[in-house]
Amino acid sequence: MKSLLIAIALFTTLLSGVHFAKEHDYSAKNFPKHMSLKEKKERFFALMVPAVEDVYNKLYKQYLLAKKDIKENTHPYYIAALKMKYKVKTDKELLIALKPHPVSITLAQAAMESAWGTSRLFRKANNVFGIHGRSSKGSIPSAVKKGGRTVWVRKYKNIEDSIKSYYYMLSTGKSYRKFKRLNYEDRSVFEIIKGLKYYSELGDVYVHRIASIIRHNNLTKYDTKVAK
Repeated sequence: MKSLLIAIALFTTLLSGVHFAKEHDYSAKNFPKHMSLKEKKERFFALMVPAVEDVYNKLYKQYLLAKKDIKENTHPYYIAALKMKYKVKTDKELLIALKPHPVSITLAQAAMESAWGTSRLFRKANNVFGIHGRSSKGSIPSAVKKGGRTVWVRKYKNIEDSIKSYYYMLSTGKSYRKFKRLNYEDRSVFEIIKGLKYYSELGDVYVHRIASIIRHNNLTKYDTKVAK
């Protein structure tokens, strides 16, 4: 009888482990219903933190290499190509464009724009930040319409591609020059986000909400975990 009880207990433990693994087999498309806010956040961070840190580290490495090339006057054709890609003319403008902003800001915007990874765009298109597409090709229709016309948003292969696209957009968009300058000057996270005023029609309200997300979720802790 004792052996039978032990066997049942072991079997139950194994089943619990399998259930736990399935519950935590997160992906953008795997969206369990009726999640609590705590569960939504756990899923969001499990999906987003590794991806954001990976993209950040690659971009920061590119920034350091470019900085070294400029200082030592090596690989001028590579620097010229980067200037063309990032739509800048001077060495300083290039470095401002290349330097990635802190992970905490990216995570806060991702949480805001994707409703903690539960939005339709996040689930259907790996589009974390609601970035628009130019046509129906490689895009999906947004639920939002302007003037009766369909608004298209980009569809990405994976979350990493969405994050790369987001960083590039902020590095090249004229509306984010203040944001990039403050980042280049190593200002605090809460100073840098003031440059996001034009990211949303909400303006300063958007900036305050991003600041609130960073504070309430202690997102700056992720800024100390990335390679610098």
